[in-house]
Amino acid sequence: MSLASVAAQQNTAATSAAAQTTNNALSSLDGNFTDFLNMLMTQLQNQDPTSPMDTDQFTSELVQFSSVEQQIETNQSLTQLIQATQGSEVIQGSQMIGQQVTAQSTQVPLVNGSATVNINAPTAEPVNIAITNSSGAAVYNGSFNATAGNNTWTWNGTDNAGDQVPNGLYNLTPTTTNSSGSSTLTFTVTGTATGVTESNNTVQLQLGALSVPFSAITAVTSNSGS
Repeated sequence: MSLASVAAQQNTAATSAAAQTTNNALSSLDGNFTDFLNMLMTQLQNQDPTSPMDTDQFTSELVQFSSVEQQIETNQSLTQLIQATQGSEVIQGSQMIGQQVTAQSTQVPLVNGSATVNINAPTAEPVNIAITNSSGAAVYNGSFNATAGNNTWTWNGTDNAGDQVPNGLYNLTPTTTNSSGSSTLTFTVTGTATGVTESNNTVQLQLGALSVPFSAITAVTSNSGS
Protein backbone atom coordinates (compact mmCIF):
# COMPACT_ATOMS: atom_id res chain seq x y z
CA MET A 1 0.00 0.00 0.00
CA SER A 2 1.36 3.44 -0.92
CA LEU A 3 2.07 6.16 1.65
CA ALA A 4 -0.54 8.35 -0.03
CA SER A 5 -3.15 5.63 0.53
CA VAL A 6 -2.12 5.24 4.18
CA ALA A 7 -2.32 9.02 4.65
CA ALA A 8 -5.77 9.12 3.09
CA GLN A 9 -6.97 6.30 5.35
CA GLN A 10 -5.56 8.03 8.43
CA ASN A 11 -7.29 11.25 7.41
CA THR A 12 -10.60 9.43 6.92
CA ALA A 13 -10.32 7.70 10.28
CA ALA A 14 -9.47 10.94 12.09
CA THR A 15 -12.35 12.77 10.41
CA SER A 16 -14.77 9.96 11.30
CA ALA A 17 -13.63 10.08 14.93
CA ALA A 18 -14.11 13.85 15.05
CA ALA A 19 -17.55 13.52 13.48
CA GLN A 20 -18.53 10.83 16.02
CA THR A 21 -17.44 13.09 18.90
CA THR A 22 -19.51 15.95 17.50
CA ASN A 23 -22.53 13.70 16.95
CA ASN A 24 -22.28 12.53 20.58
CA ALA A 25 -22.18 16.16 21.76
CA LEU A 26 -25.19 17.05 19.62
CA SER A 27 -27.11 13.99 20.86
CA SER A 28 -26.41 14.97 24.45
CA LEU A 29 -27.53 18.53 23.72
CA ASP A 30 -30.72 17.28 22.06
CA GLY A 31 -31.50 15.16 25.12
CA ASN A 32 -30.98 18.08 27.47
CA PHE A 33 -33.05 20.33 25.23
CA THR A 34 -35.93 17.82 25.22
CA ASP A 35 -35.80 17.61 29.02
CA PHE A 36 -35.80 21.41 29.16
CA LEU A 37 -38.88 21.67 26.92
CA ASN A 38 -40.74 19.03 28.98
CA MET A 39 -39.99 20.90 32.17
CA LEU A 40 -40.99 24.18 30.55
CA MET A 41 -44.35 22.77 29.40
CA THR A 42 -44.99 21.35 32.87
CA GLN A 43 -44.26 24.72 34.43
CA LEU A 44 -46.53 26.51 31.95
CA GLN A 45 -49.36 24.07 32.60
CA ASN A 46 -49.07 24.42 36.36
CA GLN A 47 -48.15 28.09 36.71
CA ASP A 48 -50.04 30.43 38.96
CA PRO A 49 -52.31 32.61 36.73
CA THR A 50 -51.83 35.48 39.15
CA SER A 51 -48.04 35.18 38.95
CA PRO A 52 -47.08 33.93 35.45
CA MET A 53 -43.57 32.81 34.54
CA ASP A 54 -40.99 35.29 33.39
CA THR A 55 -40.97 34.74 29.61
CA ASP A 56 -37.62 36.52 29.31
CA GLN A 57 -35.95 33.81 31.38
CA PHE A 58 -36.93 30.76 29.31
CA THR A 59 -36.51 32.74 26.06
CA SER A 60 -32.94 33.45 27.12
CA GLU A 61 -32.40 29.74 27.82
CA LEU A 62 -33.75 28.83 24.38
CA VAL A 63 -31.28 31.26 22.81
CA GLN A 64 -28.42 29.72 24.83
CA PHE A 65 -29.31 26.21 23.64
CA SER A 66 -29.35 27.43 20.05
CA SER A 67 -26.00 29.17 20.49
CA VAL A 68 -24.36 26.03 21.92
CA GLU A 69 -25.70 23.93 19.04
CA GLN A 70 -24.30 26.37 16.48
CA GLN A 71 -20.93 26.38 18.27
CA ILE A 72 -20.73 22.57 18.19
CA GLU A 73 -21.53 22.51 14.48
CA THR A 74 -18.91 25.24 13.86
CA ASN A 75 -16.30 23.20 15.76
CA GLN A 76 -17.21 20.18 13.64
CA SER A 77 -16.61 22.15 10.45
CA LEU A 78 -13.28 23.47 11.73
CA THR A 79 -12.18 19.98 12.78
CA GLN A 80 -13.01 18.57 9.36
CA LEU A 81 -11.11 21.42 7.69
CA ILE A 82 -8.03 20.82 9.86
CA GLN A 83 -8.13 17.08 9.20
CA ALA A 84 -8.47 17.63 5.46
CA THR A 85 -5.52 20.06 5.46
CA GLN A 86 -3.33 17.65 7.43
CA GLY A 87 -4.24 14.79 5.10
CA SER A 88 -3.25 16.91 2.12
CA GLU A 89 0.09 17.80 3.74
CA VAL A 90 0.82 14.14 4.50
CA ILE A 91 0.18 13.23 0.86
CA GLN A 92 2.37 16.13 -0.34
CA GLY A 93 5.10 15.08 2.08
CA SER A 94 4.98 11.46 0.93
CA GLN A 95 5.66 12.67 -2.61
CA MET A 96 8.92 14.27 -1.38
CA ILE A 97 10.31 11.03 0.03
CA GLY A 98 13.53 10.14 -1.75
CA GLN A 99 14.03 13.72 -2.98
CA GLN A 100 16.78 16.13 -1.91
CA VAL A 101 15.28 18.65 0.50
CA THR A 102 16.79 21.83 1.90
CA ALA A 103 15.34 23.20 5.14
CA GLN A 104 16.08 25.75 7.83
CA SER A 105 17.30 24.17 11.06
CA THR A 106 19.60 24.55 14.06
CA GLN A 107 20.54 20.86 13.96
CA VAL A 108 22.03 18.53 11.38
CA PRO A 109 21.16 14.88 10.72
CA LEU A 110 24.16 12.63 10.22
CA VAL A 111 23.05 9.98 7.71
CA ASN A 112 25.40 7.29 6.41
CA GLY A 113 28.32 9.16 7.97
CA SER A 114 27.63 12.46 6.17
CA ALA A 115 25.84 15.75 6.78
CA THR A 116 25.61 18.78 4.46
CA VAL A 117 24.86 22.35 5.49
CA ASN A 118 24.55 25.59 3.53
CA ILE A 119 26.01 28.63 5.27
CA ASN A 120 25.46 32.19 4.09
CA ALA A 121 28.52 34.31 4.91
CA PRO A 122 28.25 38.12 4.65
CA THR A 123 31.90 38.44 3.48
CA ALA A 124 34.80 36.21 2.48
CA GLU A 125 36.09 35.09 5.88
CA PRO A 126 36.89 32.00 7.95
CA VAL A 127 33.88 30.25 9.45
CA ASN A 128 34.28 28.21 12.62
CA ILE A 129 32.16 25.06 12.98
CA ALA A 130 31.25 23.65 16.39
CA ILE A 131 29.28 20.41 16.60
CA THR A 132 27.91 18.93 19.83
CA ASN A 133 25.80 15.88 20.60
CA SER A 134 22.38 15.80 22.28
CA SER A 135 24.07 16.03 25.70
CA GLY A 136 25.97 19.17 24.71
CA ALA A 137 29.35 17.44 24.65
CA ALA A 138 31.80 18.68 22.00
CA VAL A 139 32.09 16.32 19.03
CA TYR A 140 33.83 18.34 16.34
CA ASN A 141 35.52 21.73 16.03
CA GLY A 142 36.93 23.01 12.73
CA SER A 143 36.85 25.84 10.25
CA PHE A 144 36.83 26.60 6.53
CA ASN A 145 37.38 29.68 4.39
CA ALA A 146 34.01 30.90 3.20
CA THR A 147 33.29 33.10 0.23
CA ALA A 148 30.78 35.93 0.37
CA GLY A 149 27.29 34.45 -0.09
CA ASN A 150 26.18 30.84 0.08
CA ASN A 151 28.69 28.14 0.99
CA THR A 152 28.18 24.39 1.13
CA TRP A 153 30.04 22.50 3.85
CA THR A 154 29.95 18.75 4.42
CA TRP A 155 30.80 16.98 7.66
CA ASN A 156 32.20 13.47 7.23
CA GLY A 157 30.93 12.33 10.62
CA THR A 158 34.27 12.17 12.40
CA ASP A 159 34.99 13.70 15.80
CA ASN A 160 38.00 15.69 16.95
CA ALA A 161 39.97 12.45 17.37
CA GLY A 162 39.19 11.35 13.83
CA ASP A 163 36.82 8.59 14.93
CA GLN A 164 33.50 8.00 13.19
CA VAL A 165 30.49 8.98 15.33
CA PRO A 166 27.07 7.30 15.17
CA ASN A 167 24.39 8.51 12.77
CA GLY A 168 21.85 10.75 14.44
CA LEU A 169 20.98 14.33 15.24
CA TYR A 170 23.68 16.84 16.20
CA ASN A 171 23.77 20.52 17.12
CA LEU A 172 25.81 22.73 14.79
CA THR A 173 26.92 26.32 15.36
CA PRO A 174 28.77 28.26 12.63
CA THR A 175 30.45 31.48 13.79
CA THR A 176 32.75 34.14 12.37
CA THR A 177 35.20 36.39 14.19
CA ASN A 178 36.34 39.71 12.77
CA SER A 179 37.00 43.28 13.88
CA SER A 180 33.32 43.64 14.79
CA GLY A 181 33.47 40.64 17.12
CA SER A 182 32.01 37.15 16.98
CA SER A 183 28.70 36.43 15.30
CA THR A 184 26.63 33.29 14.71
CA LEU A 185 25.56 32.56 11.14
CA THR A 186 22.31 30.94 10.06
CA PHE A 187 22.32 27.84 7.91
CA THR A 188 20.12 25.31 6.14
CA VAL A 189 20.56 21.56 5.90
CA THR A 190 20.28 19.47 2.77
CA GLY A 191 19.41 15.79 2.84
CA THR A 192 17.18 13.07 1.47
CA ALA A 193 13.59 13.06 2.72
CA THR A 194 13.01 9.74 4.48
CA GLY A 195 9.49 10.00 5.89
CA VAL A 196 6.49 12.02 7.02
CA THR A 197 5.12 12.25 10.55
CA GLU A 198 2.03 13.83 12.12
CA SER A 199 2.05 14.89 15.77
CA ASN A 200 0.04 17.43 17.77
CA ASN A 201 -1.85 18.56 14.64
CA THR A 202 1.45 19.30 12.87
CA VAL A 203 2.78 17.47 9.80
CA GLN A 204 6.57 17.26 9.58
CA LEU A 205 9.02 15.94 7.00
CA GLN A 206 11.87 13.73 8.16
CA LEU A 207 15.47 14.00 6.99
CA GLY A 208 16.97 11.06 8.77
CA ALA A 209 16.73 11.86 12.49
CA LEU A 210 15.72 15.47 11.78
CA SER A 211 12.04 16.44 11.62
CA VAL A 212 11.12 19.82 10.12
CA PRO A 213 7.74 21.50 9.53
CA PHE A 214 6.74 22.28 5.97
CA SER A 215 7.26 25.99 6.69
CA ALA A 216 11.01 25.36 7.18
CA ILE A 217 11.51 23.78 3.73
CA THR A 218 13.23 26.14 1.29
CA ALA A 219 13.88 23.84 -1.70
CA VAL A 220 13.11 20.38 -3.07
CA THR A 221 15.27 18.84 -5.78
CA SER A 222 14.14 15.78 -7.74
CA ASN A 223 16.50 12.83 -7.92
CA SER A 224 14.72 11.37 -10.95
CA GLY A 225 17.45 12.49 -13.29
CA SER A 226 20.32 11.08 -11.27
